[in-house]
Amino acid sequence: MGDQMLIRLCSPTLAGLKTGNLFTVDIDDRAKFNREVREFNYRLSGKGIRMIPVKYSKGHVLIYLYRPAFLKRDLANEEACRILKEKGYSYRNADLCVAELARHLEKDKSFPHEIGLFLGYPVADVLGFMKSPEDGVKYTGFWKVYGDKDSALRTFEQYKKCTEIYSRAHRNGRSLEQLTVVS
Repeated sequence: MGDQMLIRLCSPTLAGLKTGNLFTVDIDDRAKFNREVREFNYRLSGKGIRMIPVKYSKGHVLIYLYRPAFLKRDLANEEACRILKEKGYSYRNADLCVAELARHLEKDKSFPHEIGLFLGYPVADVLGFMKSPEDGVKYTGFWKVYGDKDSALRTFEQYKKCTEIYSRAHRNGRSLEQLTVVS
C-alpha cells in the first residue's frame, strides 16, 4: 500500500475536507500488512488521521482511513445518532462505533448502509439510500444524492479538484506527511 495510492483514493480526507474513506487493498501477508498499518498510523499520528483494517477477506482487506475528530462531530448529529441507535451501535462513542462497524462488516451478510455516516455523507443521503437505494436518487457521484443536489455537486467538484492537486503535488516531490493537513 503506497503513498501514491492513498493520495489517489483519500486526498479529501488527507486534506481535511472529508471524514473518511473506505477502500480495499490486496494483501499476501497479513502480519506484514498490519505492520504497514501501524507504521502509517505512527507517521501520521500527529495529523489527526487513523487507518483501521475493518474487514479481512481472502487475499484482501477493507480499510477505513478517517479523521476521528470529524467522525465524533458527524456522529453527534441527532439524526445520525438515531440511525446508529436503531442499528445497535454505541452511538455516543465514535471509537466504539468504528469497532461495531467492523463487527457488522464481518458478520452481516448485507453491507451496512449506515456506513455513509462514517464517510461524512449527508445524513439525508444516507437515509435516502437506506430507505431505497434506487428510488429518489437525484444524482450519483462520490455517493448517491437524495437530498441537496447542488451542495453535493459542489462537494464532488471540491473532492475532484483536491485529488488532482494532491496527485500533482506528490508527483512533484511533496510527501504524504507534507500533504496531510493537521486537524
